[in-house]
Amino acid sequence: MHDDIPLTVGRVTRVLSERITPAIHSLAQPLDVGWHELPGEPVSPADALGRDYAPYTVGTPWGAAWGTTWFKISGTVPAQWAGKRVEALIDLGFNANLPGFQCEGLVYRPDGTTVKSINPRNQWIPVADVAAGGEPVEYFIEAAANPVLLQEHPFLPTTEGDILTSSPRKIYATGRMDLAVFEPEVHELALDLRVLLELQGQLPDGPRKMRILQAMDDALDRLDLQDIAQTAPEARAQLAGVLSKRADASAHRLSAIGHAHIDSAWLWPVRETIRKVARTCSSMVELIGYDEDFLYGMSSAQQYAWLKEHRPEVYSRVKEAVAAGRFLPLGGMWVESDTVMPSGEALVRQFHYGQQFFREEFGITCAGVWLPDSFGYSPALPQLMRRAGFEWFFTQKISWNQLNKFPHHTFDWEGIDGSRIFSHFPSMDTYNGQLSGEEVAKASRQFRESRHASGSIAPVGWGDGGGGTTREMTGTARRLADLEGSATVAWEHPDAFFERTRAELPNPPVWVGELYLELHRATLTSQHRTKAGNRRTEQLLVEAELWCATAAVRTGCGYPHDELDTLWKTVLLHQFHDILPGTSIAWVHREVVAAYERVTAEVNGIIAAAQQALVGNGDTAIRLNGAAFTRSGIATGSGMPVAELAPVADAVSATETADGIVLSNALVTVVIDARGLITSALDHGTGRETIAPGHAANLLQLHQDFPNMWDAWDVDKYYRNQVTDLVELDSMTLSTDADGAARVMIERSFSASRVRQELVLAPGSRTLLIEQVTDWHEREKFLKVAFPFDIRAEHVIAETQFGYHQRVTHVNTSWEAAKFETSMHRFVLAAEPGFGAALINDSSYGFDVTRDSTAAGVMTNVRLSLLRAPRFPDPETDQGVQAHSYGLVIGADIDSATRAGALLNSAATTLPGDHGFAPLVSLEGTGLVLSAVKLAADRSGDLVVRLYESLGRRATGSLAVHHPVTGARAITLLEDGLPGDAGALELAGKLGQSGSLEQTGSPMELSLGAFEVRTLRFTLAG
Repeated sequence: MHDDIPLTVGRVTRVLSERITPAIHSLAQPLDVGWHELPGEPVSPADALGRDYAPYTVGTPWGAAWGTTWFKISGTVPAQWAGKRVEALIDLGFNANLPGFQCEGLVYRPDGTTVKSINPRNQWIPVADVAAGGEPVEYFIEAAANPVLLQEHPFLPTTEGDILTSSPRKIYATGRMDLAVFEPEVHELALDLRVLLELQGQLPDGPRKMRILQAMDDALDRLDLQDIAQTAPEARAQLAGVLSKRADASAHRLSAIGHAHIDSAWLWPVRETIRKVARTCSSMVELIGYDEDFLYGMSSAQQYAWLKEHRPEVYSRVKEAVAAGRFLPLGGMWVESDTVMPSGEALVRQFHYGQQFFREEFGITCAGVWLPDSFGYSPALPQLMRRAGFEWFFTQKISWNQLNKFPHHTFDWEGIDGSRIFSHFPSMDTYNGQLSGEEVAKASRQFRESRHASGSIAPVGWGDGGGGTTREMTGTARRLADLEGSATVAWEHPDAFFERTRAELPNPPVWVGELYLELHRATLTSQHRTKAGNRRTEQLLVEAELWCATAAVRTGCGYPHDELDTLWKTVLLHQFHDILPGTSIAWVHREVVAAYERVTAEVNGIIAAAQQALVGNGDTAIRLNGAAFTRSGIATGSGMPVAELAPVADAVSATETADGIVLSNALVTVVIDARGLITSALDHGTGRETIAPGHAANLLQLHQDFPNMWDAWDVDKYYRNQVTDLVELDSMTLSTDADGAARVMIERSFSASRVRQELVLAPGSRTLLIEQVTDWHEREKFLKVAFPFDIRAEHVIAETQFGYHQRVTHVNTSWEAAKFETSMHRFVLAAEPGFGAALINDSSYGFDVTRDSTAAGVMTNVRLSLLRAPRFPDPETDQGVQAHSYGLVIGADIDSATRAGALLNSAATTLPGDHGFAPLVSLEGTGLVLSAVKLAADRSGDLVVRLYESLGRRATGSLAVHHPVTGARAITLLEDGLPGDAGALELAGKLGQSGSLEQTGSPMELSLGAFEVRTLRFTLAG
């Protein structure tokens, strides 16, 4: 036993914290300080530098929440400091250790150029590497008084999350603003001791551990605590031997990359993220100049675009560092988006606009997708990444699983179509690594592919709120480059890591299907207005492209490339993984809802102009269909005079009885009882009853919802233990529409809330539509709507991007039990051989399913998640009026559910015009769906058509372009040509001798695999 180990550890710990670290800066003298508090929003640096500055006394409170104060610091380097390294030390009043979650600042020179940022872990400003003595010092600091919302009192409701409700009191007081002498040997000694102290803590008792402990004791024996700067070199000499011992040849290899993972919005608004990006990037390019090996990586083209627009002085430094290969654009996406809820087309545009920006600005095409922090990953992603040209995928978030430990760190991930992408999770289990002894040891100890692969990635730096890598971290990396007892560390581009690791693992393990995060399940429901806005604007933009492309080709009117690009980028920004999931502060979601309203108005204007050009001027009512499926006899992308439409089927029979209301058309009969609940939904064709006997559907259920932590993010399984069925009825009335549809109006009140539902059955439809408006005033509650199906479904089918995935309905294993809240897009289907039922929706993404016992056997109970009421970080989440449209498809299969879901999410348009028109593109074939019809992004005038197979099986069909075509080829999702002649060979001979699909009258034959996404490019004849 080594009883003296704790004595040495305690000795080193205290001396390091109380004597050595404070001595890194020795001589100090106060700076002169002036200040200017802005009365409102931030101003440009050029504006701020020219303002008047009043004298300021250090320690005076400054900064109301979300306010900006500019400080001017000035002084003169004392003559006696000649030959010393001099820095300014600035403490803005940091009251927590984490950067990015409190006050922070960006330092400017008088000429407006940036120096670096300051935060609690990075409080120094370089003044002179070797001072001459007597030189003047002058800097300006743009200080942001961002409130602490998480660390001090996590998850408590706060009004500080919106500038409209935050307190006007000043929340910070500066601690120091000094010039000081930096002692490099003391700094290095502190790093030596910290690295060795943390390393020995991870080593077993043995010679290496003992010699490190002895070396540290020897070092402190040589250190004069009253003269640390002078005796630090001698102390360091005692550590040189143990620091020079080289690592074992088989040591785990950490490929480090500087990182900050700046959330594009979270506990701060987008306007503050723009400044966070500038702050972090200025520090990173500064650090690059101090360490010749350091590499920094940053994702999100949007963040680079913000720099270019708002902080060009920082952007110019970033561009230089990118050109030098030291600042690495990563990920190839517009933002680090959520990947579960965005549509397939939206994910395509995330890749397209991200890679387009990196190519145009830096001449770089990213090889991999970098998504460390999204809340689960869609099984559609592998195909989309591969078809966009990506070679690898990186994330970390699945290590947060509550129950099941993911079995791999390096593996092939297989998606719904069979595509595979080489993937890696850092075994360090963090995207904000500090290279601590614990992190480094953990990375080596738990790496699951260590039999074959040599290492893992280590993202290094303070993140989420920004900050990035520090000089302490780069100093630690130097010591760990080749150190006995530790994994080795080297700064390396992720591309190099993936290339090497792929060679080491030619046959990696395979994970099939979604990467489900066993945490943050409630992000599928929180902030319903945000989710509804996303769904609506995604669809509108796709329809705008369709109508504008058709109008451009048919009428010659201009295609609004710039307008559509801008609108797409707005929608893509708000798909960031703390915005669309509903986990940001009130300020963010308030602005998001307003942005969606603006986008909706602008896109509708673009659509209206294109449609008017297509129908001409006249008085005839023209009905247009922008959905991916024929609606009321109108093909996709076409318009017909209303008079030419097929006559409406017989009106729905609606009968009021003492027990309720019965609705019936040619296909289905629905019974609504006196409580306003659906007790029967009969399919005439099969004679099958949809609703489980003795149960009622469209049953609103209210749960207590108070998770253990992460209020807006999480719903814990025990929420099911408390449930209130909302069966009390205020009123129920029956009416009929002019088109023959029957409409049942139901009103309920509960607690402080009210809900109004309209149940609509149209002639010839097997879908009972439910249009719901809720005036929601609950707190910490979860609203669901239940549909207990008389269906013994072994699994349910939920739509995802360009297809669907299946989830079993049992909980045989812990992996299945953990999926008690799961995702969908426009439909979820429960089916047994011969019969099924689907729920479709216009704005919901979460649902749950249980297998429940009944007297007749087993029923499948499917519940849509409608509303939540968490109080952190937005205490008013979802309060007020909320609108949902959802529907029960009786006697559904995958094809009808896909069709019904698509039609619910796309509204038909009727406008006055002179004539109808045929579609520009038509597609035939069971299971084949048009996803996009647009003009090429390169503005060549070429037509781009994207389609996919929706049923999960091989499919054949045909595609016709109703305009002369002179060339056609398959392309990537980025609209690049395929490697070699792949695209040309695939379509060779399909155009006929005339080269025109329209002139030959022979549509192009197609053959697609299950869930395959195909993108085609056509050169149109003039």
